[in-house]
Amino acid sequence: MLSAPAKKKSIRVAVVEDNDGIRANLEHLVGTSDAYCFLGSYRDAETALVEIPSCRPDVVLMDINLPGLDGVECVRQLKLKLPQVQFMMLTVYEDNNRLLKSLMAGASGYLLKRTSPEQLLAAIQEVYSGGAPMTPEMARRVVQHFHQPARSSAQMPKLTPREEEVLEQLAKGALYKEIEANLGISTGTLRSYIANVYEKLHVHSRTQAVVKYLNR
Repeated sequence: MLSAPAKKKSIRVAVVEDNDGIRANLEHLVGTSDAYCFLGSYRDAETALVEIPSCRPDVVLMDINLPGLDGVECVRQLKLKLPQVQFMMLTVYEDNNRLLKSLMAGASGYLLKRTSPEQLLAAIQEVYSGGAPMTPEMARRVVQHFHQPARSSAQMPKLTPREEEVLEQLAKGALYKEIEANLGISTGTLRSYIANVYEKLHVHSRTQAVVKYLNR
């Protein structure tokens, strides 16, 4: 009697981390979870830039302080090639400058390496679902940055009314499923609107789009 096929893991995850111990722990954590498919790990940005585009993960866990090219620049370059991939920074630094640079490069989340395994797994699901996981302290720093006077009075590009509604929902922190329910649209339609918004705003991530929206 043939056995039933194994359930396909839905979220494909890659890791970029130079510390052997931390990298091994992340490999084990993700690889032993039924909710995720572990694709591979890389100890430097240069290797990740070559290998990750071919394996096309859904989520990448990215260290900031890598040897050679740092994690922020690695995210910036990969996001240009893989705009649909979600990047979450893992770092020991509670640093405003690194936080904001990471988000502007295209990262969608920013967590400290001391985050518990349970919280980290939940954050992978959250960032994959359209969220922006970070600690309350980090989120407060982002809000404080947004509350600063805008440096430019440049007008927002012209968006359709529906695109503006989608962007407003993104700025409120709604997950993709919540936006679909709130606006009564399908997943495919939502992704089409988001792609149009990103193209018109000349951005590559949710965070970059929200920054432009809040500073309009």
